[in-house]
Amino acid sequence: MTAPADGKPRCSWCLSDPLYLRYHDDEWGTPVHDDRKHFEFLVLEGAQAGLSWLTILRKRENYRTAFAQFDPQQVARFTKRDVARLLKNAGIVRNRLKIESTINNAQRFLEVQCEFGTFDDYLWGFVKGTPVVKRPKTLRGIPARTKLSDAVSADLNQRGFRFVGSTIMYAHLQAVGVVDDHVASCFRARPRR
Repeated sequence: MTAPADGKPRCSWCLSDPLYLRYHDDEWGTPVHDDRKHFEFLVLEGAQAGLSWLTILRKRENYRTAFAQFDPQQVARFTKRDVARLLKNAGIVRNRLKIESTINNAQRFLEVQCEFGTFDDYLWGFVKGTPVVKRPKTLRGIPARTKLSDAVSADLNQRGFRFVGSTIMYAHLQAVGVVDDHVASCFRARPRR
């Protein structure tokens, strides 16, 4: 894909596909304060482990359908029969460990909600409600993990979540805007009006 006709400067990672472009322009680095959206990104980031993010973006709508519109209460009640059904669903990543971890994580997600009121309050509590904004000059300046993602990952692991390693959690923090890593030259690095 060539640069978009609108001429806006962007982080170069998003220029290879229209899905990447829309995700970059509309979601990546934008603060999320909706628990269902947080759960969606936990599911998608966990599914992405070992795969490209573009693969998962292409399957996103299938995931939405397969996992009850990312309703953690419904997913938490999935059974072995649901696992068997999902393993036959060619529209998602058919990996038993990832599917079972999604159900487990929905159950743990509900526990976090009970303890903190919302998953949003829990996650944003790591940064006292203020996004970590960085403006690297190039993509090389964006780390794969940080002390923040290490801390979130360790806490989630302690709570029994799975597929929440530090690298996965750093991608999650970027996806939900807890961390904003748009490069300095990107139009999204400028304050929105």
